[in-house]
Amino acid sequence: MADLLQPFVLSLQLAFVTTLLLFIISIPLVYAIYFHSGPTKPLLKAIVSMPLVLPPTVLGYYLLIFLRPEGWLGQLSQQLFDIRLVFSFPGLVIGSLIFSLPFMVNPILSAIENLPLSYKEAAYTLGKSRWNTLWHVLLPNVKSSVVVGLVMTFAHTIGEFGVILMIGGNIPGETRVASIAIYNEVEMLNFDNADLYAGILLAFSFVVLLIVYMYQNQRPQGVI
Repeated sequence: MADLLQPFVLSLQLAFVTTLLLFIISIPLVYAIYFHSGPTKPLLKAIVSMPLVLPPTVLGYYLLIFLRPEGWLGQLSQQLFDIRLVFSFPGLVIGSLIFSLPFMVNPILSAIENLPLSYKEAAYTLGKSRWNTLWHVLLPNVKSSVVVGLVMTFAHTIGEFGVILMIGGNIPGETRVASIAIYNEVEMLNFDNADLYAGILLAFSFVVLLIVYMYQNQRPQGVI
């Protein structure tokens, strides 16, 4: 039973770490994009949203090349921290951060962009800086979108496959998350275990979406 649960424990650990780090990373990114008024703003949005349309295997391939031990980042990580980035949990975290980035940034950014401009203008009138305006005025008015971003990022990380397989492989207790475990069981023709893993992930996905839509349905009218 412990061996069967291990992939789910690893998936939950990866999803928790990824969601926490992405929340920390995404707020400055939202700030940079929202307050940027130059012609490169669409470029910034395109870069953030690229994982939505880029095939996971393509992203995983480039990450594998970028993080390999022969690369500068792989060598730096090995020399400074004695951490191998490919076929390891830290590598999965890096891949998950990039692959799930738009699921955190886009809901928050879209909600803020749909707020009335009077919110920002009133904050400026009161002498608020851009950062204070974002943190104390704009974000509190899009709390529901922040929650949706957190939940969707967590759920999306749980279901990752292509990127994880490319940069993490299938190492028990290290990189074999739940989605990889299904692939592994099917390869070994253990369809009973594959059915169990797939059924749990199916139920989890449905529950997550149900919670998100119920939360959105119950929020007060006019709240983004």
